[in-house]
Amino acid sequence: MDVLLINPPAQGVYDTLDIKLPPLGLAYIAAVLRQNGHFVKIIDLNVDENLWELLSERKWGLVGMSGDTSRYPISLKIASQIKKYYGYTTVVGGPHVTFFDEQTLKTGVFDFVSRGEGEYVTLNLVNALESSGDLTKVRGLSFIKDGKLIRTPSEPPIKDLESLPFPARDLLPMEKYKITRFYGRPVTNMVTTRGCPFNCYFCSSSQFFGLYWRMRSPKNIVDEIEEVYYKYGYDAIAFVDDNFTLRADRVIEIAKEIIRRKLDIYWWAFSRVDELLKHEDMVEWMAKSGCKMIFLGIESVSKKVLDEYNKRITALDSVQAVNLLRKHGISVWGSFIIGALDETEDMIKDTIRFAKMLDPKDVQFSVLTPFPGTRLYADAEKMGLIEHKNWKYYDGAHAVMHTKYLTPKQLQKLLNYAYVSFYIRPHRLVKIMPAIFRYLFKLPAKRRRERRIEQMIEEGPKSIPAKENVLAGYGK
Repeated sequence: MDVLLINPPAQGVYDTLDIKLPPLGLAYIAAVLRQNGHFVKIIDLNVDENLWELLSERKWGLVGMSGDTSRYPISLKIASQIKKYYGYTTVVGGPHVTFFDEQTLKTGVFDFVSRGEGEYVTLNLVNALESSGDLTKVRGLSFIKDGKLIRTPSEPPIKDLESLPFPARDLLPMEKYKITRFYGRPVTNMVTTRGCPFNCYFCSSSQFFGLYWRMRSPKNIVDEIEEVYYKYGYDAIAFVDDNFTLRADRVIEIAKEIIRRKLDIYWWAFSRVDELLKHEDMVEWMAKSGCKMIFLGIESVSKKVLDEYNKRITALDSVQAVNLLRKHGISVWGSFIIGALDETEDMIKDTIRFAKMLDPKDVQFSVLTPFPGTRLYADAEKMGLIEHKNWKYYDGAHAVMHTKYLTPKQLQKLLNYAYVSFYIRPHRLVKIMPAIFRYLFKLPAKRRRERRIEQMIEEGPKSIPAKENVLAGYGK
């Protein structure tokens, strides 16, 4: 079967910063489909604009799409236009639609929702559609039949991640992502684990990928690093696992393998304060192998707030972890979250002062956001704290709920104050002014492209064959 996979344009903080990374989730699905004899193409609307031309290119048996929370509204618009002009069968996957499958299907623009990890759900769906098989036998699938929601049993998480082929990066315009740099080098993303046992209050990862942490071997990981290094010319890696450092011995072996193969790479990863403090030897090997930065979930100075988030750390732990990383020449990208349900304005300002005292190289302040699938969402919904469900603003940069003491408007002001207070300091301004000028210089072109994409989606294809001709196999 011919399958087209669409990555909707990004929304939120990373898009504002013009960070563009390949959509690995779709690339993994594409690799599995292709391995099993299906023809696949991917279009990433963050770097490509030829959506309607590609849709008209051939008769697609299935069109798939990503559907995380902030991009859910734009996903609906795209799918609506596909239904209107082409009538293709559509499927959507991702955290948001996994938890809101019924609401998604009732829009009428998606035929199926793929719940959880999408590789084998999509493959089994494609196989069933191609053979006119029984769709109720496809695990992890939701659809509406005769007006009733059908939700098949969940597809178990993939235990052996090395059974998956490497992501199909060859189906993506990899050169276009090289505008994203890390310490001056083109950086690309990689996933080496799935699942998270920590089940933080505000995070849906443990519900989506499961509590069971699954990992790839150091050899398999460095084989993939070699592929992106030699084949695609990337010498910086962003390990985007929820928790890259859960097993210290594995991280050390990855570092040693990078060194053994003489790979000159820079890299960064997500980690936890407590894991770093337990394993200084791991931090030392990380630095030796090219680790330049760690994204660290510090979140708050308040013990009360940290306990609410289920972080299992203290502010003193964070101080020690930052100092440990600095000792070994590794910078910190510190994450702080404001707006806990019982947090006051004074508590938030204490956290901002704490962030300034720690003074990480980069900082991310976020407003606590009730993402679907989290325990926070369930509690906020029950208590009537959610201000609205305009999902495009569910990105951590916009306040969308009340707390016990603060309104969304007050939280938004505090978020703005946090960034200004942190970065508008003399030693900071000197460092960030070049980046600000570069951003302002690129901003007009970036805004023009965003408007073109929005207009392209709103208008639909300007010239396509009649739907009945497309469905009859136009372009094959």
